[in-house]
Amino acid sequence: MSTNTDRRSFIKTSAGLLGYSLLPGVFRIDLSGPVEKNYSFRAYRPGKTAAAVQCITPDDGFYLHTFYNKCPWSFTQRYFAVTKLPYQKNKPQWGDIAEVCVIDLHKQSIKTVYKTKAWAFQLGADLQWDHQSDRYLYTNDVIDGKIVCVRIDLQDHTARAYAGAKYDLAPDNRSVISPNLLTMNMTQYGYSLPDPPSGRPIPFTKNDMPHEGLWKTDLITDQRSLFVPFSDFVEHAGQDSGFYGNAVLYLFHAQFNAQNTRILQVLRGQINNKGRNACLFSLNTDGTNIIQCLSREKWNHKTGAGGSGNHPNWHPDGEHVIMNCVPVWLGYKDMLFCKFKYDGSDFTILSEKHLGSGHPSVEHTGRYLLADAYPKQSYVVGANGEIPIRLLDLHRDEEQTICTIANDVGGHGAQYTEESKSEGGSGYKLDPHPVWSRDYKTIAFNGAPDKRRQVYIADMKQLIS
Repeated sequence: MSTNTDRRSFIKTSAGLLGYSLLPGVFRIDLSGPVEKNYSFRAYRPGKTAAAVQCITPDDGFYLHTFYNKCPWSFTQRYFAVTKLPYQKNKPQWGDIAEVCVIDLHKQSIKTVYKTKAWAFQLGADLQWDHQSDRYLYTNDVIDGKIVCVRIDLQDHTARAYAGAKYDLAPDNRSVISPNLLTMNMTQYGYSLPDPPSGRPIPFTKNDMPHEGLWKTDLITDQRSLFVPFSDFVEHAGQDSGFYGNAVLYLFHAQFNAQNTRILQVLRGQINNKGRNACLFSLNTDGTNIIQCLSREKWNHKTGAGGSGNHPNWHPDGEHVIMNCVPVWLGYKDMLFCKFKYDGSDFTILSEKHLGSGHPSVEHTGRYLLADAYPKQSYVVGANGEIPIRLLDLHRDEEQTICTIANDVGGHGAQYTEESKSEGGSGYKLDPHPVWSRDYKTIAFNGAPDKRRQVYIADMKQLIS
C-alpha cells in the first residue's frame, strides 16, 4: 500500500502560501522579520552545580528541545535545534503555530527557520538533524490537511515536503518511520500534534486494524507505505496475542538504533478506549524478525510513586535496550534501571542501589547513565520539588546530582491540573528529558526556574573520565 506526494504548483504551509514550487515537492521558505537575534547565554547557579550549566535559550518565549533520545546538536555540534512554543499551560489548538529555531552555539544567536502546525508540549516539533551534515533539519507540518515530514535546507532556505509523517529519521537519512500521528493522543498527550478541530483525538476502531500500523516514507523515492501492519505485531506477541487481537491498537515511540539495523517499537492496546497496556517489540529495519522483547505483563508491573515500566531506549551499541522496569519476576519490587537485548534475553539490573526514574540513557562506553525524574518520584526528588539531573557511574555504582531544576510552569506541582485533565493536552507538563551531545561530553535538558520553558546545557567533561 503506497501513495505519492500530492504534486501542486503551490504549497500552503503553516507560514502561508509561499509561492511556486521550485521542484516537485520543494518550496521556498519565507523568513519574514529579523533573521537572526544575538543574545547572551546565562549561567545557571554558577559555582553551585556539579557541572557548569548554562541556559542557552532567550527569555522571549517558551522553548524546549525534542526528546531524551534525539540529539539536538547538529552534526558538527555548532548548532542546536529548539522549538519555540506559541504558549504554555493552555491546551494545544489545531492550527496554532510553533517556530522551528536554530541556535548558533558559537555566536550565541538564534533564528527561526520554519513555522509549523505540527507540535506538542513534550516533543515540540519533533526536530531532528541530518545525521551527516549541518545542512538539513527535519520536522513535521500540516500541509493540505495531511501530517507530513518536512526537510528544511538551512543553506539555500528551501524546504521539501514528503508524502508521510516523521517520528524518527533513519541514520542513513533515507527514510522516516511514524505511527499515525493523528491517533497518538488517544493513549498519551504531548508527542505528536494538537487534537483535530473537534478538540478530541479520534480513536481507531477495529475496522482500522487491517489498514494501520507503522508507516514508512522513503525519502529518495517519496513513497509512503504501511511498513508493519498491526496484524504483524499481534502475530509475534506470544502470550499477549489474544489480548492484543481483541484490543484496539495504537503505536507509540518508534526508534532506529544508531547502526540502522533495528527498530524499537512500543505497542499499546485499549479496551473501550481506556488504558495503555504497553509492550515492546524490536524488528529489523527491513521489517523482518519482529520480536516481542518485553511482554505486557513485564512492562506493566507497578510500584508506588515510581509507576510502571517506561521509556525504552536503544543503548549506543545497538544490541541492547535501556529501560525503567519493575522486575517482579526476578524478585524486585522497586523501579530499577535495566538493560536487555533486542530479543529480550540477557536481562540485567544496572543498579540495585540507585532506583530507576525519569528518562534513562547511557553514553557510548556503557559506563555512565543519565536520567531525570518525575515529581512524584519522591525517593529522588527533594522537598522543594526540583528535579534532579542524575549521573550514575555504573562501574562504581555511584551517583552524582549534576544539578536540580524546577519544572513547574504554573500547575503548582501538578503536571496535569483538573482543568487540563478534562480538556486533554499537557500544557503544564515539562520533563527535563536529559540528552547527550554527539560526543557525549555535554548534556542538554529542559527546565523552568522562572516558570517559563527554557533549555539548558551542562559541560560534563569534569565529571566523566
